[in-house]
Amino acid sequence: MYDATRLAALVAVSEAGSITRAAARLGYTAPALSQQLAKLEREAGATLLVRHHRGARLTAAGELLVARARRVLDEMERARHELAGLAGLSGGRLRVGTFTTAGIHLLPPVLSAFRRAHPAVELTVAEYEPPAGVAAVAAGEVDLALTHAYEPAVPAPLPPSVAVEPLLVEELVLITSPGHALSGGSGRLPPAELAGQPLISSAPSHPPRQGVEAALAAAGATAAVVCEMPGYALVTALVSAGLGVAVVPEMVASMSATPLGVRLLESGGLRRTISVVHRPDGAGPAADTLRALLRGGFGR
Repeated sequence: MYDATRLAALVAVSEAGSITRAAARLGYTAPALSQQLAKLEREAGATLLVRHHRGARLTAAGELLVARARRVLDEMERARHELAGLAGLSGGRLRVGTFTTAGIHLLPPVLSAFRRAHPAVELTVAEYEPPAGVAAVAAGEVDLALTHAYEPAVPAPLPPSVAVEPLLVEELVLITSPGHALSGGSGRLPPAELAGQPLISSAPSHPPRQGVEAALAAAGATAAVVCEMPGYALVTALVSAGLGVAVVPEMVASMSATPLGVRLLESGGLRRTISVVHRPDGAGPAADTLRALLRGGFGR
């Protein structure tokens, strides 16, 4: 494993063009810096520098190691700043926005980990069904918010003051009552098979319904909508009771409180991306820390 001090010495020589100038920049004597570079060459098992009367130049091996060293040193500097920020989490408040599904199934363990690590930070959580959370972050009502976007659908424009970081992508799947004919089989179901099926769906303007109906129309089928419900908990309950079928995100299907039949759809273009919205100018170390926890938690 390479020593970070020696990597920094090699980068300094590559930028200064000589060991003497690099030593002056780093506060070393030239012989001391030469010793560090000689140790690095032994670690690398290759000649990294060629000395000449005007200074020193990198070999091919030196060029390769410098490119990697810059990345390592940049990451270490970033970690130093983040750790310095964590040291400041001795109070204050963190305001979080979320939509229902993520707020129930994904956010609690992340907030619990944050609370254990930083008990002095006051946490508040507010519910915003997308895209309301984006506007809430832009207006300063919350420090960050979880939101989602469906495909296919026309993406909503973002305010210039916010940034969106994707965390999790999931397919939309067909859900039915247990034992329904469409839930049988291991292959993906063509959307055309939904033609004429009673479809429990959301409001006409909701992106999931727009995407499903577009996929059905492309397959020559038309959805027969029998119920328009905004909440997935009610949709899954009605489907489980045999009142129709629905197309929902995988997370909704897997965590339903009622029994369901689940089938993957042939069209891979139906999906939902869950993201965290934040202000790129920074909402403080608490928000940055929670975003890091969200990346780790959602990735698992």
